[in-house]
Amino acid sequence: MPVDDKLKNLHGPSRRHFLKWATTMGALLGLERARFLDALSGTAGTALAQTASCASTMRSVHLVAGNGGLAWFQLIWPHVEVAMPPGGVNAANFAFHSPGNAVLAAGTDRPFAYAPETPWRNLGKNKQITAIMSGNNETHDPRGVSTQEIATGVRMISALAAIQSTTPTLLPVIGVGQAGDPALYGAAAGSPGITRAGDANGVVELFNSTASRTLLQAPKNSQLAEAYYKAFLSLNAAAGNPVMGRAFQSGKVAVNLLGRNLATALRATPEDMARYGIPNENAARNALKDIARGLIVTAKAFRLGLTSSVVMPAFLDDPHGAFGGGTTAPTRDVALLGKILDSFMADCAGAPDPSCAAKSLADTIVMTVHGDTPKNPRDRNGWPDGTPGNSNWMYVLGNGYLKTGWFGGIRADGTVLGFDPANPAPNATIAGKASNTHTNAAAAAVAYAVAKGDMRRVSDFYRGGPIDALIVPQNL
Repeated sequence: MPVDDKLKNLHGPSRRHFLKWATTMGALLGLERARFLDALSGTAGTALAQTASCASTMRSVHLVAGNGGLAWFQLIWPHVEVAMPPGGVNAANFAFHSPGNAVLAAGTDRPFAYAPETPWRNLGKNKQITAIMSGNNETHDPRGVSTQEIATGVRMISALAAIQSTTPTLLPVIGVGQAGDPALYGAAAGSPGITRAGDANGVVELFNSTASRTLLQAPKNSQLAEAYYKAFLSLNAAAGNPVMGRAFQSGKVAVNLLGRNLATALRATPEDMARYGIPNENAARNALKDIARGLIVTAKAFRLGLTSSVVMPAFLDDPHGAFGGGTTAPTRDVALLGKILDSFMADCAGAPDPSCAAKSLADTIVMTVHGDTPKNPRDRNGWPDGTPGNSNWMYVLGNGYLKTGWFGGIRADGTVLGFDPANPAPNATIAGKASNTHTNAAAAAVAYAVAKGDMRRVSDFYRGGPIDALIVPQNL
């Protein structure tokens, strides 16, 4: 195999730049320096061996709405009988901001109610929410741990990260602020460590390393490094080794990015914020601005292939007094929350997935929203922390892998509804069944979506019974 002349004829600063790059790549791939340089010298100039198939896993976003912040999400994704109470029920004190204006969703597998501000409602069935009774009320905890247990002692997000590890990225899981707490992330067999950042700007700085700012800033050198590394990837021996293939895919992402100014590529700009409904710093309260910035940076990081999972906080504001002045303030905040989520999906829809160019990011993400307490949906007066039956629930965007609508729920009279995870019959509910009896099944359903319907991979972590009620069967 002939050596490319661009490698053979390097001199002066270009040669020094290349040697810096070679050292960086050797460390990145975990190869002995001699072996790396030997392979490189024998393959420079060969075309890139592109991976033909799409990634086997979905990316994921997890909004951890602790300290009562989950309550805000039940306004955009309400319980059906709270938003649309049956005749004769006095709903004047229900914690819903737009009584009389909710509509029943069309096309969901189980009943679901749309508020006027519900996001994604016109994006088709795959983009509708799966709402699952899960976990316990954990009032005043910023993490909401009990809603994301996939098995005893095994956290859902950590298990998802282990599943996602087959699609290599530079920083597999990023935890923002309190959502990056290792106690929330937990541990699962094969899961990578979580990389923590203080806020959305901290996520940007994770990638704004000295190497990315100085090593290969000159465009010609950056392009040369990418060309050499692509040549290196094409070696038959390397391409035939799955273990090395994963390392090479990680390295390919790295070298494609090494010469860029990642701070510029990732940071949420004023134009981005305006697109998300926040034209200036005084246009929204900090909790909503933080969610917007976090999702903007997440969409950009996904587009560049930098990470597979982002775990970020949402609200954390314990909104006891949200309805103290009537419905004006909650309606305003919920409208912006819906706008932010719609804008995030639009950003993802406009970007191809770097691990599957045939699909957009909007088609390859799973999202969850969980927290410590959603507060009592039947009482807006002080919006109490306690929930009927000490219940809790989780919202999931399963993107076609999960059935949609409410699995269980809260009735207008306060009855807690459960369900049988093994029973796929539409609308099958069990009155009085505690939400924590579904926790493992709910987490397993999220894992099923992230694994693109590969139940064998879910079974590496989940030890419960069938979850046919929740999943859309796949022909794998």
